[in-house]
Amino acid sequence: MIVVIDYEMGNLRSVSKALESVGAEVKVTNNPKDIVSAEAIVLPGVGAFRKGMENLEKSGIVPELFESIKKDKPFLGICLGLQLLFTESEEHGTSRGLNIIKGNVKKFTPDVNPALVHKSGVKIPHMGWNQLRYQKTEDRRQIFKGIPEESYFYFVHSYYVEPENKNVIAATTQYGIDFVSAINQNNIWGVQFHPEKSSDLGLKILKNFVELTR
Repeated sequence: MIVVIDYEMGNLRSVSKALESVGAEVKVTNNPKDIVSAEAIVLPGVGAFRKGMENLEKSGIVPELFESIKKDKPFLGICLGLQLLFTESEEHGTSRGLNIIKGNVKKFTPDVNPALVHKSGVKIPHMGWNQLRYQKTEDRRQIFKGIPEESYFYFVHSYYVEPENKNVIAATTQYGIDFVSAINQNNIWGVQFHPEKSSDLGLKILKNFVELTR
């Protein structure tokens, strides 16, 4: 069973349906017992970082998330679910995250790269289809098995992650700057794009993740 964490932040149904379509048994829940007994965990999410952390903490499931990760269960964070894995975010002031991946969540702004808006005409939020460029390390590309370099996936976000340890970077994407679009640390995976909205290749990523549980 794969648990999709329900913390009232976004597209739970579309993620669960996409997982079911590639052969997974899925339960959408915030029950701590379900999280502990799951074979794998997916943390999706759409919305603000601070509200996401507040909802996770209010649900009382954070200890179970840590316990499951320590037991090497496959874990996938999607969009906000990726960002919440990090130490802190600058969204709406500094907000603390789960601190599972050391690093920060930063906003696409002219302060980050003046060319981003003034010269390139890049709009914020980053919304639409964009390409992935893989890191060379093969063991960080398991969920991208069978997916060609520079394939397109669907993004909707104004913030991006910046890990302290560059070895966790699995893929990057160019949008005014090169930002981290996928990470891997041991049993933990995270993607900034939405695989459930990314057609056949997005489903292939979810299928690859499901196969990690077997």
